Amino acid sequence: MTVQVVVGANWGDEGKGRMVDYLARDASFVVRYQGGNNAGHTVVNDYGEFKLHLLPSGVFYPSVTNILGPGMVIDIEGLVGELDELAGKGITPNIRISERATICFPFHRLEDELEEDRLGKNAYGSTRRGIAPAYGDRTVKKAIQLGELLYPERLNARLRGISEWKLERLKAFYGDDTLFSVDDILEWTEKYGSRIRPFITDTSEMLENAADQGKNILFEAQLGTLRDLNFGIYPFTTSSCTLASYAPVGGGLFSHKIDNVIAVVKAFSTCVGEGPFVTLMDKEEGDELREFAKEYGAATGRPRTVGHFDAVATRYGAWAQGANAIALTKLDCLSGRKTLKICTHYVCQGKRYDRFPLNAVLEEAKPEYIEMPGWDEDITGIRDFEKLPRTAQEYVLAIEKAIGCSIPFVSVGPEREALILR
Repeated sequence: MTVQVVVGANWGDEGKGRMVDYLARDASFVVRYQGGNNAGHTVVNDYGEFKLHLLPSGVFYPSVTNILGPGMVIDIEGLVGELDELAGKGITPNIRISERATICFPFHRLEDELEEDRLGKNAYGSTRRGIAPAYGDRTVKKAIQLGELLYPERLNARLRGISEWKLERLKAFYGDDTLFSVDDILEWTEKYGSRIRPFITDTSEMLENAADQGKNILFEAQLGTLRDLNFGIYPFTTSSCTLASYAPVGGGLFSHKIDNVIAVVKAFSTCVGEGPFVTLMDKEEGDELREFAKEYGAATGRPRTVGHFDAVATRYGAWAQGANAIALTKLDCLSGRKTLKICTHYVCQGKRYDRFPLNAVLEEAKPEYIEMPGWDEDITGIRDFEKLPRTAQEYVLAIEKAIGCSIPFVSVGPEREALILR
């Protein structure tokens, strides 16, 4: 039996979905343990190309049980939409939903939009999917657990009270209490809740039993270290813990230790959303790579900010994740570039940083680079590390040395099999 966690080491969008889809072939359970539908995992396999937002990336294997864990906030309308999209392509995933996960409601989306609009140029770069308000309500004990859908009378009474409280807050904060009605929320909840009730269960009991039986379990994170609420570029973060150490809590498995943490890292740096980003490429260079590598947010379609590889951020990300292995993705997208850069340190006000600092430093920091020659060859068909162009091998090895963690996986394409195992 193995318990593994796949996480992002950077700002998110590193390619976790393709790695989970690959590794899920040997798993009995794939578990999403935090976040909501505010980001997406892109998966390319024999069925086609998919962008998953709430569903775990193991849904394409009929033998795998995919769990939406207790640490998630779940927009049930979005979940039904994802299930319907898969059904339209002949895929019926085997899923279970934790009774302890909480619901992300339409009024959460509304709050998110109103607050980002109010902040204006100081906005946090939210996806406006309601994630921060949904997690905030969990903290102040105003959330609805998925399991409450199984107790309709009790649910309606609680949801009516919470909806009325929300309307009072909208009036006080934004001057408008006519943006939704209590009946609207009750109808929405019944419409989509009725579709997912059969999947709701005590998923922690399922996982504990599976682990006791020696079955392989794979935990899947959303976003990356630098968007973590506690260790990320706060306040430009998500509202949950994106770290591997949270997997037992957000996934609900306490009696078995984690065996491996695989941190996914892109061969160059990208991010969606606001916040400091030290290794930003020149506009022309960044625009060219963005188009070639299709660097647009899976959830929102927003263009990603593109930069040179940031070893300072990645060292920190791998450390915070407790990673013992790195999966390097999109190496193929660098083919044709004459020169490649790796940021090894930051410099700010005469001080040299090799450890990732707070935003107060990041906002003024400049990158210190080493430069390496690129390669022209198409490497998408290569499956043996030694058959890569020598300069591509040297680039990977330089990253490995700079971040202090081994790179046993090198992705040279989005497809499931486009992977070099070192």
